Amino acid sequence: MAGFNKVVTTYAEALAGLHDGMTLIAGGFGLCGIPEGCIARIREMGVRDLTVVSNNCGVDDFGLGLLLEGRQIKKMVSSYVGENALFEQQFLSGELEVELTPQGTLAEKLRAGGAGIPAFYTATGYGTPVGEGKEMREFNGRKYILEEAITGDFAIVKGWKADRYGNVIYRHTAQNFNPMAATAGRITVVEVEEIVAPGTLDPSTIHTPGIYVNRLIQGKFEKRIEQRTITQD
Repeated sequence: MAGFNKVVTTYAEALAGLHDGMTLIAGGFGLCGIPEGCIARIREMGVRDLTVVSNNCGVDDFGLGLLLEGRQIKKMVSSYVGENALFEQQFLSGELEVELTPQGTLAEKLRAGGAGIPAFYTATGYGTPVGEGKEMREFNGRKYILEEAITGDFAIVKGWKADRYGNVIYRHTAQNFNPMAATAGRITVVEVEEIVAPGTLDPSTIHTPGIYVNRLIQGKFEKRIEQRTITQD
């Protein structure tokens, strides 16, 4: 990898430097737009005691759930955990620390972290357990709590297309948490379905500029459907 070229050819190179005890930010929503290849590599690496920031934690045998199986996650900062029985077991047994965060607040924590904003006020969570112990202020007659931004040692992100300079496009709902996650990592790794030459992508369609991307890899994806409902004849 040299100059503006962000492309690496192996997941070992893409995740080089990820160690025990680090904070990992992962894009995706449910199983939509998750960085499957990065997660698989992290499982192979066997790194432990990770703090993982993600909307959810996959399912029992896929996505971030694979890291739960290996007891590699020490703490989850997330919004929704209802699709993972192993997550519940580890939390109730005390193996897993969980910091539940309202979904919009979590997105803004990541966006703020990427923008260099250390904290922000939000009305979400005031008067609930979410707001306990947090600074409160009143603006225009409404009460708000102070939420701190989130940054991570690594961010792993799933895109659709990118050029070699790391300019990334996400496809449809796979945008979800990926654009915010991409800005909030000290080292941001993006895996995509297709890498194209610089100048190929329409600048107006780019969601994540290459300035936020450190490493880019082309992967292959299962794209598993989390829940499927079909019409019965």
